[in-house]
Amino acid sequence: MVDRVDINRLLLEMRALKAQSQAFGGVEKVGQSQIATQRPEQVNGPRFSDLFSQAVNKVNSVQQASNATSAAYMRGDPNVDITDVMIASQKSTVAFQAMTQVRNKVVEAYKDVMNMPI
Repeated sequence: MVDRVDINRLLLEMRALKAQSQAFGGVEKVGQSQIATQRPEQVNGPRFSDLFSQAVNKVNSVQQASNATSAAYMRGDPNVDITDVMIASQKSTVAFQAMTQVRNKVVEAYKDVMNMPI
């Protein structure tokens, strides 16, 4: 059950990163449109590139932990069980797939912006 807490903690961290990336306050609602009162350069908060690099580093650390767990099991470490190896492997796979989906969405958004008429 300890591994479930780790998965929940990972989900909470992902939600916190999402909330931080959406912290572009200063929007006033005017009729049906929204007008930003601040330019993006003036908004205080983390940059998207910083958040993305943190997420990539987190995925990398999860993958390294998975590799270390499987290597310890193959060496015959009595403290490492096959269930630990499988759970670490699944966590690594889920983290990598999530990061790949985020990358795909960012690339898709970039292409949409680049194809907009001026």
